[in-house]
Formats: sequence, structure tokens, C-alpha cells
Amino acid sequence: MKTIFVDGYNVINSWPNLKNIKDFSYGSSRQELIDSLQNYSGFKGYKVFIVFDAQLVKGSLQKKETQGNLIVVFTKEGETADDYIERMVNNIGRKSEVCVVTSDSLEQQVTFQRGAIRMSSIEFYHEVISTQKKIRINIEKNQLDKRNRLDERIDNETLQKLEKIRRSR
Repeated sequence: MKTIFVDGYNVINSWPNLKNIKDFSYGSSRQELIDSLQNYSGFKGYKVFIVFDAQLVKGSLQKKETQGNLIVVFTKEGETADDYIERMVNNIGRKSEVCVVTSDSLEQQVTFQRGAIRMSSIEFYHEVISTQKKIRINIEKNQLDKRNRLDERIDNETLQKLEKIRRSR
């Protein structure tokens, strides 16, 4: 399974649909990103870590929330998202396919040296948007496939009578 590490605040500050909705505490943008990546990870079957800095929050302990294939991480006090991602990539980078999403060029270089593929926040934005379109198409196709037609709900004798009436007009 492919694993993706996303530098949460880096993405929020790069994606046009997220950087415009930031409220005082970034809460709305964070939730929008989490929702988007929940759908993305489920559709693609990837394990996605969204890592948010909490290094400046006094007494903050690392917090993880798991939602299917999506893991939301808030780092502990004194630890940046970059630190967390580097440590995780160092542990698994060469054992499986890992991708790091950030526009921080230094972070891209470090994670690449540790065996991860790198992707800019904007590249990832376009991939997620493309995946959302595929999800919509699949949903619409499934709805069309499940439509409830009259000829599927009535018995054959009634169907023949209705057809006879239709042709006699």
C-alpha cells in the first residue's frame, strides 16, 4: 500500500480553495483538507498521514486520529511537521512506496534522500481534484445503473398489455 505524508499547513497555505477560507484558528481549512483526503485515500486505497504542527502549543502531546486509511497527526510540543515526517520516512522510506507532499524544497530534498517520492502541494492539489472528478463520475454512473425502470417493477403480462396500448395509438 502506498503511504502519503502531507504537511498539513503547507498544503493549506498552497491550495487555492483552502487558503481563502482560513478562519482565525485554521479550523475550517483543516477540516476541509481532512474531508478531501478522506475521500481521496478511500478511493485510491492509499494510507494518508496529514501532519499538523503543534510545536508551539505549550504542553502539547502528539495526537493521532484514524479515519479509515487517513491518519491525522498533531505533533507534540517542540516537534514540527517536517520533523515528524522525516522520522517516519526514515523508518519506512525504503521498505515501501512513500510520497511526501510539501512545497518546502529543503523538506523535499531530505525526504527524497531517505527514499520517498516528493510531490509539491500544487501537484497534489491537481491530483486530488482529478480524483474527486472520478469519484463524482463513479457515483453518477452507479446512480444511473441503479435507476428503477417501470419494466423492471411490473410482471410480464402487465408489461405486454401496456405495450399493446402504446402501439394502438
